[in-house]
Amino acid sequence: MNSPVEAIKSEKRMLLLKYLKENHRRYETLFSCNEDSIFVLDIEGHVIQSNPAFLQLTGFSPVEADKLKLQFLFPIDHINKVFHHFSNAVLGRFPNFDTKIITKIGQVLDLNISFIPICEDDQIVGVSAVGKDITELKRKKEEIRKVEEMQRVLTDNIVDVIVSTNLQGEIVYVSPSCEYILGYDPNEVLNQNFLSFVHPDDVENAFHNRRRVLDGQENGRDSYRVRKNSGEYMWVESLCKPIIAHDTLHVLEVVSVIRDITERKKVEEEAKRREETYRDLVEYSPDAVIIAKDAEILFINETGAKLFGASDKRDILNKTMTDIIHPDYHEISKERQQIETSGNVTEFIEYKLLRLDGSQFVAEVKGIPTIYQNNRARHIIIRDITERKKTQELLLNSEKLNVAGQLAVGIAHEVRNPLTAIKGFLQLMESEEDRNRPYFEIIQSEMDRIELILSELLVLAKPHELKFEAVDLITLLDNVKTLIDTQAIINGIQIETRYNYHNFIINCDPNQLKQVFINILKNAIEAMPEGGKITIEVKQYGFNMVKVFFQDTGKGMPQEILKRVGEPFFTTKEDGTGLGVMISKQIIENHGGTLNIWSDKQGTLIEVILPKASKRLH
Repeated sequence: MNSPVEAIKSEKRMLLLKYLKENHRRYETLFSCNEDSIFVLDIEGHVIQSNPAFLQLTGFSPVEADKLKLQFLFPIDHINKVFHHFSNAVLGRFPNFDTKIITKIGQVLDLNISFIPICEDDQIVGVSAVGKDITELKRKKEEIRKVEEMQRVLTDNIVDVIVSTNLQGEIVYVSPSCEYILGYDPNEVLNQNFLSFVHPDDVENAFHNRRRVLDGQENGRDSYRVRKNSGEYMWVESLCKPIIAHDTLHVLEVVSVIRDITERKKVEEEAKRREETYRDLVEYSPDAVIIAKDAEILFINETGAKLFGASDKRDILNKTMTDIIHPDYHEISKERQQIETSGNVTEFIEYKLLRLDGSQFVAEVKGIPTIYQNNRARHIIIRDITERKKTQELLLNSEKLNVAGQLAVGIAHEVRNPLTAIKGFLQLMESEEDRNRPYFEIIQSEMDRIELILSELLVLAKPHELKFEAVDLITLLDNVKTLIDTQAIINGIQIETRYNYHNFIINCDPNQLKQVFINILKNAIEAMPEGGKITIEVKQYGFNMVKVFFQDTGKGMPQEILKRVGEPFFTTKEDGTGLGVMISKQIIENHGGTLNIWSDKQGTLIEVILPKASKRLH
């Protein structure tokens, strides 16, 4: 059983058919002979009747047309608009609008449609659609749009020369500015091939650029010299835009904007001369210089070729930066390369480099962003510091001798006191043989003190060979904290750690660094006899350094004592040797770092700065 809505629709469809039958004779000639496409729709959008013009336009047979629905006639992106206007017609309005219709073979045509409501018995029972094919009209409008676009280009570039050429390259239009810029009356150049004005050396380039514009149907840019009316040549930049037919998608003409770039060319030539001057300065620089793009070596000067042991520069140019940098420095080299490529300068840092024969040498390397052959590149300065290292070693040995002289005075003083005591007790032992037991204990204690002093002096004068390895600093600090925690708890001290990161890799001798950190923490514990707090904090410092802070809440040290901390044999402890801080500083310096101490009434802060490793743990 049909619903009330379906019943109403069926009733209206019957009334529509009745209307068409009763008015058939009256409208037959108008309907059948009309050049416009006419099709009648019921209120649900079904095609009930269509005229020959509609069938011819769409390609459907009468039987096929009677089975059509409104939504099947239009592209999907136009259906909403069509149904909107159809709904208005069902409500009694007379909409007119432009849309597109799909033929039986899938061709899309432009169509102007008027929807006319059909009334019977005082109700709208259908809609008559009158469609006019406006495809050709649209095409003509597109042609007008192209002309308007050309006129806009001409207007926007009035200070330049606008030239329009046909497919053969003949000039069909030139802007009035041609006379001002090139000296030709526009009528003089019409119908001439534009290549006849191009410098003979640039004709081939201009021809191929135009061919790319025609074949690719896309904008082009080129520069070449053109002849002025005076006979002189000037450099111009040509911006080409193809004018494409909307219906056939073929190029109709090429519009070019010709701009005078003579002054720009002069600047470029000057820049080229400056580059040649720069090249000469680099070539004869006392430092080795490499110009590189990423890892590719583009240039090396004579100094650099000799430094790397190359008899011919091409021996180096055939290499990459990776080939001449020691593997231990590859990672840090990549990091610095990214910094330089992003436009920032990297300061001098020591690298281990490789000569062509495989031998190693130490050099300072600095990177500067530059432009080479109109491309971004890196200007790398390399300074061989082998001789400087030898000089520094000699100075260091000289300083060691000076320190040894200073230590000798301290040693003589420190060793003389226990030896005097030993001598005295030995004399007493001779006279009071029965009472010698306590003296033996004192002698043993003093001899132990001498042994301790001499052992620490041995470490200071001749340190053990460092055994470097990649170590996670955070793990090393945690291990040291575990060792010290028991002693700290017994003394009522809390050790707190603050780590911004959890993977600081350093190259170090872990045992020697542990010795330094344990010494620092023990000193901090001893500075807080009534308990307190020690904070260990690790922070990134600069690009490739790390800072470790040890801060206690003790009473601190007076400035006069702080100034002397680190001097040989200076100590405030009854059983101290005065060498602990000095040895710790030397260990940190041997690792390429520094150790600094600050102190006030709020406590003591010790800062240890160490370089990060160039390789990460795997």
